Amino acid sequence: MFFEIQAQDTERAAAFYREMFEWNIAPGAVPGFLTVEHGIGAPADGIGGVITPAADSSRIAIFVQVSDLRASLALAEELGGSVVMQPLDVPNGPTVARIKDPEGNLLGLVQQ
Repeated sequence: MFFEIQAQDTERAAAFYREMFEWNIAPGAVPGFLTVEHGIGAPADGIGGVITPAADSSRIAIFVQVSDLRASLALAEELGGSVVMQPLDVPNGPTVARIKDPEGNLLGLVQQ
């Protein structure tokens, strides 16, 4: 299992995710693809993924666990992203919010 982030500018997307979540991102086996190892907050056997050139405007939303939701929202804006949903407390659950990265990809943030 893995995730894919499609981007018009894969290097810009990689820079955003490196800073935002401290992800290790390196050139992949396929030219133009960047390999993403799982980040902090993920289990040791967590999923990894790739950042690929976008063929069209199709996107997929993923949720990334963060330790400080409000600080993460501020950081996203500092790094060129935007907040599209303010924190929402899920009844008997976590707090969630949504951002867009600099490429316009929708991304969920979750704090337990």
